[in-house]
Amino acid sequence: MQTLIINGSPRLHGDTAGLLHRLKADLSGEYKEIDAYRCNISACLDCRYCREHSGCAIQDEMQEVYPYIQECDNIMIASPIYFSEVTGKVLDVCSRLQTCFCARFYRGETPVPKAKKGAVILVGGGDGAPDKAYGTACTLLHQMNCREIHPLVCSHDTDRRPAVADEQALAGVRSILEFFNRTIPQ
Repeated sequence: MQTLIINGSPRLHGDTAGLLHRLKADLSGEYKEIDAYRCNISACLDCRYCREHSGCAIQDEMQEVYPYIQECDNIMIASPIYFSEVTGKVLDVCSRLQTCFCARFYRGETPVPKAKKGAVILVGGGDGAPDKAYGTACTLLHQMNCREIHPLVCSHDTDRRPAVADEQALAGVRSILEFFNRTIPQ
């Protein structure tokens, strides 16, 4: 089993990292983690290369991610909530999925034939709600052919307690592990 993890947190030891650490400790198979704040992946430039060609004209670390998207079984998006949305760096990295959109709608191709399972972990404190961020993350997961998406796992009181002390969020992480280990219908 292979899992792609898109980590949208700027903090190496923050709440998102804490929940991801718990997930990775018991995750079966191998995983590739994209640290959106530290990777060499630029945002889409809307150069329109992918309207007529497979792949992307920008040569950076995303070239290593595209094959992993094709091969993996599971995709996880984990992010703090900023102004009721996933972080801008998640959006930068995932803007490069424009090639999937163009394959489908301009070139009439199936960009990611293998069905996958997806999951979203969001953390935050304050007054922003997770609904919009979860909707955005689900849209991104659908572009990578996640046919089944686990219900949202969210720790939303991190201004008062660490996410790793949130029993509901930890139960959600365990549920994601069970979900990822289940076989997806093709």
